[in-house]
Amino acid sequence: MRPLPLLMPITATLGLGANIAAEANLRAAVALLAAHAALTLTAVSPVYRTPPWGPVPQDDYLNAVATVETRLAPEALLDALQGIEARRGRDRSPDAVRWGPRTLDLDLLLYGETVLESERLTVPHPRLAERAFVLVPLCDLAPALRHPVLGRTMAELLDALAPAEREAVRRSSVRLDASGRAPV
Repeated sequence: MRPLPLLMPITATLGLGANIAAEANLRAAVALLAAHAALTLTAVSPVYRTPPWGPVPQDDYLNAVATVETRLAPEALLDALQGIEARRGRDRSPDAVRWGPRTLDLDLLLYGETVLESERLTVPHPRLAERAFVLVPLCDLAPALRHPVLGRTMAELLDALAPAEREAVRRSSVRLDASGRAPV
């Protein structure tokens, strides 16, 4: 049985990241989000340069946060995001290096105030509160937004991180436009 579509649109918060052809892939991701029939792109944060995670030597990431309005259920939204990643060459094969270089990484961070845990998806994102590269751009868009499990605002979560973690997230000169067009 197919899940029924949601009657009311919900705001979903997405993390965007890339470190292979990062600027081009982030621009393409924003354009693909804006063009998706089931999504309305409502905001895109400034872009930040961040050091990579994990044991594999690699280039810095460019990271941003976007918000979309959607009637898609959470797992259908995940499918849409993974489809966009695939279009940009994201390798999700079992051979892909965990926390390795990526053409594009789209994470479903928040889905309104929904709390969900399934085989495929956990919302809110399980490491949202630990990641300055997500919280810094998220605070540009919605510092007063409350984490639906922790009950703390995004600004409070960011302030709880070590200063060195916050300072490692540096504003980039790259600009993304919520319309999906290249900024002038």
